[in-house]
Amino acid sequence: MGGEHILETQALTKEFKGFVAVRDVNLKVRRGSIHALIGPNGAGKTTVFNLLTKFLAPTRGRILHAGEDITRMKPADVARRGIVRSFQISAVFPHLTVLENVRIGLQRGLGTSFQFWRSESRLSVLNDRARELIEAVNLASLEDVPAVELPYGAKRALEIATTLALEPEIMLLDEPMAGMGHEDIDRTVALIRKVAADRTVLMVEHNLNVVADLCDRITVLQRGEILAEGSYDEVSADARVMEAYLGTGHA
Repeated sequence: MGGEHILETQALTKEFKGFVAVRDVNLKVRRGSIHALIGPNGAGKTTVFNLLTKFLAPTRGRILHAGEDITRMKPADVARRGIVRSFQISAVFPHLTVLENVRIGLQRGLGTSFQFWRSESRLSVLNDRARELIEAVNLASLEDVPAVELPYGAKRALEIATTLALEPEIMLLDEPMAGMGHEDIDRTVALIRKVAADRTVLMVEHNLNVVADLCDRITVLQRGEILAEGSYDEVSADARVMEAYLGTGHA
């Protein structure tokens, strides 16, 4: 099933009208790991995420999932393979409750995705599983609260729950700590560690304390190319990495 690496890129490159946003990126994500993609602003991190989830087509290079070439696959087909992305801006339905949001994510299993006019009794069969996911992200006491009324950290936890509803094999998290205070960060780190117990996580993250605490392996991008890769201790000791960050005033 693709061996040690569940997700891999080979010479992945993306050009925009002569500007090279990503150049010859060879990324290998180990099965069952928490892998961080870091780098200064403009380093190409989000472009790599967009390429992996097929929101952009590469100019050249290949993307492999479990050893199979998915480079030309459509976004929906990539998601069906279990590669699911959680966006930097919280993507939930604001006027639906926590339970209703998670239940929508589960509807795919019934073949009734996003058919809001389905009867309550038809959808209630999903409640048990929805509540399991809500419990998993520590939102059980808030299941009847509309998403718009949730505190920011709870909204991000809900987004992770709706992502889990799609039964991902690989979760791609785009800056999951963005905009959070220390208390929310601590809770979210614990949550990611918990949900990563039986799946692979690839995350873009600016908070280096989080990366140091949470991630098994780190890939550092600069100007669209891989600058360094390894454990946090290895990459943080690399003079080129320090220069890249200190030279750009990273957030």
